[in-house]
Amino acid sequence: MSLMKAIDPATEELIHEYPEHSAEDAAGILGKVQAAFLSWRETTFAHRSELMRKAAEVLRQRKKEDALLLTSEMGKPIGQSRAEIDKCARACEYYADHAEDMLRPEPAESSGSTAMVVFEPLGAILAVMPWNFPFWQVFRFAAPALMAGNVGLLKHASNVPGSALAIERIFHEAGFPENAFRTLLIGAKQVESVIRDDRVMAVTLTGSERAGRIVASQAASEIKKSVLELGGSDPFIVLDDVDIETCAPQAVKGRMINAGQSCIAAKRFIVLEAVADRFTEKCVELMKALRVGDPRDENTEVGPLARGEFVEDLEVLVRDAESRGARVLTGGRRPDRRGFFYEPTVVTGVTEEMQLF
Repeated sequence: MSLMKAIDPATEELIHEYPEHSAEDAAGILGKVQAAFLSWRETTFAHRSELMRKAAEVLRQRKKEDALLLTSEMGKPIGQSRAEIDKCARACEYYADHAEDMLRPEPAESSGSTAMVVFEPLGAILAVMPWNFPFWQVFRFAAPALMAGNVGLLKHASNVPGSALAIERIFHEAGFPENAFRTLLIGAKQVESVIRDDRVMAVTLTGSERAGRIVASQAASEIKKSVLELGGSDPFIVLDDVDIETCAPQAVKGRMINAGQSCIAAKRFIVLEAVADRFTEKCVELMKALRVGDPRDENTEVGPLARGEFVEDLEVLVRDAESRGARVLTGGRRPDRRGFFYEPTVVTGVTEEMQLF
């Protein structure tokens, strides 16, 4: 039996092992989810809204324990974990309040006497979700999908299996049918067979460009809808009329939230020469002041990275940049402590031949 392991990135200790679903297990879950869809699609918006608002209540009731779970599995500071769960609750309430209006039939132009665009549930929707926002990425899919009369299948990242099962439990506790939302504890190699299963009608993925290409091509070959959110490389552009005291703190926050592990983080900084020295000096000062440590500590601002290989990747990138003439103004190394930590780092003089570029 294959096991999915949740490792605490702050301590490198095993939290729990979860048996993976076999192909037969996954097929059985798919059958139950499809059966649930046949009745769920017939429910009213009023009924779905009632349950979705209950899901928001359950999220808030369980916030303390689920925020700790989230922090333990992927390492974000506990305050950020609580904020993530609050955001999920607000999303549930938003779709509970607005889904019916969003999905009302719309008149359409036609040569006939009457034409309407009518929105009907599709069926089982597979979500392949990432570890960096383990609750939010799922709820932003699940709330609108369930409100539209669909049912959900979650293939979460392999390092956050506890979060995946906790989300399933939240929907069950809120009163949703037992199989309206299910988690598949499967590896990446099993995803294709699920996408190609006739009972799965569409797929959504948040992840890398490489994973997106694979999932999109598999869905397209089956003539199934797909929605993708892929990696970003967002520039933070600083012009010469900027107020450095206002701008620099936002720059550091934009780079370092969730230890920088966000697809919409400020990934690179392009600064006009007139203000470059002052901006850089202030950013270095602020980066040095960031409190790195145990993500369960309320005072911690930057926790560990989610997995050990991410620290190794950063070490390679920074060493390569230094060897080719870049300057490390602060950080640039792994601190002397247990866990997948890497110091907040500022590198300047990055050129195109460097891997960091």
